[in-house]
Amino acid sequence: MSQLRRICGSAAAADRWCGPWRQGWRHSEVLLLLAATDTAAVPGISAAGATPSSRRRTAAADAELLLLGPAGERPHALPPLPAGVSPALISHVVLRELAVAPLVVDLGCPVAPAVAHLRLPGLAGGGPARCLSGGEALDPGRLEALLALGRRWGEGLPPGRPLLLAECVPGGTSTALAVLVGLGVAAHGLVSGSLRHPDHGRKAALVERGLRAAGLTDGGAGAARVAAALGDPMQPLAAAMVLAAAAAGRPVLLAGGSQMAAVLGLALALAPPSLRPAIAAGTALGTTAWVADEAGSDLALLLRRIGGRWGVEPLAFAADLRFTDPCHPALAAYELGYVKEGVGAGGLALLWQLSGRSSPALARLCDQACATLLGPPPPTVR
Repeated sequence: MSQLRRICGSAAAADRWCGPWRQGWRHSEVLLLLAATDTAAVPGISAAGATPSSRRRTAAADAELLLLGPAGERPHALPPLPAGVSPALISHVVLRELAVAPLVVDLGCPVAPAVAHLRLPGLAGGGPARCLSGGEALDPGRLEALLALGRRWGEGLPPGRPLLLAECVPGGTSTALAVLVGLGVAAHGLVSGSLRHPDHGRKAALVERGLRAAGLTDGGAGAARVAAALGDPMQPLAAAMVLAAAAAGRPVLLAGGSQMAAVLGLALALAPPSLRPAIAAGTALGTTAWVADEAGSDLALLLRRIGGRWGVEPLAFAADLRFTDPCHPALAAYELGYVKEGVGAGGLALLWQLSGRSSPALARLCDQACATLLGPPPPTVR
C-alpha cells in the first residue's frame, strides 16, 4: 500500500498513526463542525462566498451539498465563488463511495442547514462569534461550555473508532491566525486562506487590533482567554475533543489546513505537559496538496513552529488528489489557487487513500459529480 505524503513529522510516527486508520477506516467517526464569525464580514478577508451576505449561508449550503449530493434538491444555493466549486463536493464523493455517514453539528450559524444535523444555537450564547478585532469574540461562559461539551463528546465516543474532525467556518483562517499569535506562535505570513492570494497584511492588522483590544499584546495569557478573545466556536469544541481522544489513545485526523493547525495549537496549549506527547502521537492533520504547496503560505513551517512552542513534533499529511486535464473547469480552478480546502476535503481525500483507493479514481468521480452539479462544460473546454 502506498505511503501518504508527509509534510511534517517522522516516518516512524506516520507509520504508527496510519496503522489504526488503515484497519479501521470503515468505522471512523466523522464530525463536520459548522460555525460562524462576524470576522467573515470584514471586507476583503474571505472568499468563502463572494459577499458578506452570501457567506452567511456558506456553512448551510456546504452541509446540504455534503449530505444531499450534487443531484439533490438543496434549499440553500451555494454562495458564488470567484471561481471553482465548493470542496464539499469532494467530501461528498468520498463519504458516498466509502459509505461513511457524518454527523453535522451546527454551533450557531446564522442560517441552519436543511438536512439532518445537531444544532446547538443556545450553547451559552449561541450565534456567530463577534469579530476578532474587538477582542471579545466569545463570551467566557460560552467558551467554557464548548470546552466541556468537547470533553464529554470525546470521552463518550465508542472505543477503538478513529475520529475525523472537519470544519466549515467562513473567516476561520483569520481567527486561526489570531489564536495562534495570541498563544505565542510566530504565525504571520504562514496561514492560508480562501482568497487566491492570502492578504497577510490585512489579516495581521486585524489580529493586532484584536490583541490590543483584549489586552493580550504582552503575551502570557491563558489559552482559554486567548480563544475567547480571538477565536470562533469550532476551535474550543474540536480542541477539547482532541484532548479527550489523546487521553483515551484514540487516533484523530484533523481534516483541514490552517484552521486545524490552530485547533492543534489550542489543544496543546490547554493540555498538561504530560499529555502533549500523546496528542502529537495520536493526532495528525490532513490537508490538500493545494494548501500544502501554496506559495503564499507555509503550513509545514507553521506546524513546526507550533511544535516548537509546546515541545512536540506535529504530524501532517497532504492528499495526493489533483485535478489535471481533462477535468471540469470548476475543478481545474483548484490548480490555479481559487479553491484549496474546506469541509474536510483534504482529510477525507486522505481517508480515501487510507482505504486503499487511488487518487486518480477519486478525481474522476469528482469530475462526474461536478458535471452533475454544474452541468457539463462546453466540448471545446475539455
